Amino acid sequence: MDVRKALIRVSESLWELPVTHKAGMRVPGRIFASEGLLGEMDAGVFEQLANVATLPGVVDHVYCMPDGHWGYGFPIGGLAATDLEEGVISPGGIGFDINCGVRLIRTDLTEAEVRPRLRALVDRLFERIPAGVGGRGFVKMSRDEFRELTEQGSRWCLKHGYAQQEDLEHTEEGGWMGRADARKVSDKAVERGYGQVGTLGSGNHYLEIQVARRENVFDGKLARAFGIDRPNQVVIMLHCGSRGFGHQLATDYLRRFLGVMTSKYHLSTPDRELACAPFASPDGQDYFAAMNCAINMAFANRQVIFHRVREVFSEFFHKDPDALGIRQVYDVCHNTAKIEKHTVGGQEREVLVHRKGATRAFAAGMGDLPAAYRETGQPVIIGGSMETGSYLLAGSASGKQAFYTTAHGSGRTMSRRQAKRTFRGSSLLKQMASRGIQVRAVSLSGLAEEAGGAYKDIDAVVAATQKAGLSVPVVRLLPIGNIKG
Repeated sequence: MDVRKALIRVSESLWELPVTHKAGMRVPGRIFASEGLLGEMDAGVFEQLANVATLPGVVDHVYCMPDGHWGYGFPIGGLAATDLEEGVISPGGIGFDINCGVRLIRTDLTEAEVRPRLRALVDRLFERIPAGVGGRGFVKMSRDEFRELTEQGSRWCLKHGYAQQEDLEHTEEGGWMGRADARKVSDKAVERGYGQVGTLGSGNHYLEIQVARRENVFDGKLARAFGIDRPNQVVIMLHCGSRGFGHQLATDYLRRFLGVMTSKYHLSTPDRELACAPFASPDGQDYFAAMNCAINMAFANRQVIFHRVREVFSEFFHKDPDALGIRQVYDVCHNTAKIEKHTVGGQEREVLVHRKGATRAFAAGMGDLPAAYRETGQPVIIGGSMETGSYLLAGSASGKQAFYTTAHGSGRTMSRRQAKRTFRGSSLLKQMASRGIQVRAVSLSGLAEEAGGAYKDIDAVVAATQKAGLSVPVVRLLPIGNIKG
């Protein structure tokens, strides 16, 4: 049976999967998408969304963003909020790369100033910022110091000279989750993570030099408020997360939850990948404390990379970073579970919001926003493929309908294996170079996995979020240089 036939069209860009679709669904599922994007989603997305809707304590609706595709447990692009007392926490709703996220950095440089030296600049960044599966960071620390970092996040970086106060102010949660407890983290996770601070990793992670061209600015007022204030301005975007540390931590707690879910808490799920524990239970709280350590590690990881970007640009252009106008626009997460206040059933209450491949998009006037963005709404960064470009958007008041959440990227339409069969890394390098995009990659096979043709149309994804009222496009950012793991 085609699951799409069970969908009810609510509006031009919103579809509902009713509770009658699957036994055990506690709330309906909702998908934000155009007809075209909906048609690209495989049936597994809808089945996973229906499975998520069976979780104990889930409230309101469960959601899938326009970039949604099949994932582990939750669809990537999935969103669900659970009650703090009656609900559960599920690692499948956060993902293995905990706090995978995106950071955007503005400069005063223009494309004309960077173009003549672009290849050399990309080479220099590739040399100085470790990438790839086994990449080791340049920040040397003991295992105990790493545990301290996982409890302090970007605050650790500030204390050790890898950050400025403004960086923290322009980072989601200030770059620090307070309910982190390194005692809840395994030695194996620490072993995998303590040497990886300041590394990009592999897969879809990258550091990209981009240009904000005048014709791609959709909202001049918001663009200026976010620091995009000159024609053909060069910006830097980086995308990475908690590396092997987060992966090991998720693996540890999935195994633990599978061992206690039924025997201890008498819970069952239609998919073992949704292994969970009551959030208020000792097991649930242990995972939450450990997960917050991984969130903090990812914040620190991106901060240390930003520090190295400052160094490289300063050395390369023979100017102080401040003279180059290098400042952080914002840093956003898209693999987390966080306690937030939202209106549910007409009443404001605290809930645990699982975002898996989905970005928080708070609106103007909301708390937890930096003073600089109180009147604009939160900057939202949606990364596209290395061939097509990315977007800077802003949170919208109408995002209330989905716990102020929007998409996180293009979303895959092709598996990595299929992409490697379809594309050749060497051909991609030549094609992109002919279009003015300089790329350095650790492996050509890894590059093939990330071909633009393996992803949805980023313009269509952003248009769907705009029509749905989830976020407002500010500027489209075009790639000119890219480092891939």
